[in-house]
Amino acid sequence: MSKSFDLVVIGGGPGGYIAAIRAAQLGFNVACVDEWKNDKGGPAPGGTCTNVGCIPSKALLQSSEHFEHANKHFAEHGITASDVKIDVAKMVGRKDAVVKQNNDGILYLFKKNKVSFFHGRGSFVKAADGGYEIKVAGAAEETLVGKHVILATGSNARALPGVAFDEETILSNDGALRIGATPKKLALIGSGVIGLEMGSVWRRLGADVTILEGLPTFLGAVDEQIAKEAKKAFDKQGLKIELGVKVGEVKTSKKGVSIAYTNAKGEAQTLDADKLIVSIGRVPNTIGLNAEAVGLALDERGAIVVDGDCKTNLPNVWAVGDVVRGPMLAHKAEEEGVAVAERIAGQHGHVNFNTIPWVIYTSPEIAWVGRTEQQLKADGVAYKAGTFPFLANGRARALGDTTGMVKFLADAKTDEILGVHIVGPMASELISEAVVAMEFRASAEDIARICHAHPSLSEATKEAALAVDKRTLNF
Repeated sequence: MSKSFDLVVIGGGPGGYIAAIRAAQLGFNVACVDEWKNDKGGPAPGGTCTNVGCIPSKALLQSSEHFEHANKHFAEHGITASDVKIDVAKMVGRKDAVVKQNNDGILYLFKKNKVSFFHGRGSFVKAADGGYEIKVAGAAEETLVGKHVILATGSNARALPGVAFDEETILSNDGALRIGATPKKLALIGSGVIGLEMGSVWRRLGADVTILEGLPTFLGAVDEQIAKEAKKAFDKQGLKIELGVKVGEVKTSKKGVSIAYTNAKGEAQTLDADKLIVSIGRVPNTIGLNAEAVGLALDERGAIVVDGDCKTNLPNVWAVGDVVRGPMLAHKAEEEGVAVAERIAGQHGHVNFNTIPWVIYTSPEIAWVGRTEQQLKADGVAYKAGTFPFLANGRARALGDTTGMVKFLADAKTDEILGVHIVGPMASELISEAVVAMEFRASAEDIARICHAHPSLSEATKEAALAVDKRTLNF
């Protein structure tokens, strides 16, 4: 006997669980299907973000940063800490506990908002009277019928061609978060968010870390001036980053892994390491969805084809998050999930791709929103730029972290903010002011004239906004 719902959401990651909760708040009878399992086989909603992405990586980054501060920076504050050690197993255990708290929190929110949760893999069976028939393959197979369906099945790590993940020596983000002891030598392929964050964790804990990047430029999507500043900081920390490489054969053995590659000069090289983390992007997760059973359109990447409102080619079937076009970011998925739930309710859901912030949680942190200087030049946009270094910020000096800067880009005629780019302490928090300002189409002068607390890191954003018009208060 099938169970009928106004809405069935397949996928319980940031896009899926947020969509389910918002739809339930709007009065719909909602089911959410998710197959993630914890180590005991129980449900673990939250998707990649909660289980093997955003949340666990930040837990490890925080632990490793504490360790590095105790070893290298406490003395600057007059604090003596000798024989500081790291218990990696306990660190990983804390990370697992943080993940479980988030899993349990989502289940609590489902119960609170009367969302029916089904643990298992959801897939299409057929179009049915009243909507679509969905099979849930779990401990007990169930059949659901949803008038509307939201697909939020996320993404999977992209493997190197011919080099499968074994999660012991060749690691995806999943295996990278479960390393049980600090490797002596760690290799990474890809200097994106995952590569830099995971490389930073294990570098702080004592690993000799080398990152191989195929592109000739570092962080090509980031404003060039900000990327160069970040690269200088990583080089100083001892994070080895080789650009413009071409990876060849990868061999594993009892000793670890050996990577053959050609460097930017065209010279043949070999890198031997205990473990290799591959972070070369992610692919949409549509395998097993049985899209062909209902004629759901996919593109050449396997992503679900949607329009600007996240509608698929099928009536009343929607898709959000990593499985559709756009940046693979948890908060982008959340915004789309809320917007779709509201559109189903006849409201006007809103997602502005131009004001979605990006963050890399390294030290220094890197965060940005809007267009980069190189993009504005390429588009022929007349602009003004203003920068302010954290070296001149009193709060940053007190923190003992003056690396980096804030950079504002504004329209040369209207002064409207076109992009804000930050590298430095707490960039992930500071960028929110810029996002709010850009949503309201504020000018750089608007930020410059807002009172900011003193002393605070946010004064650097005020100063950068002032610098757009060659002014400064020089706090």
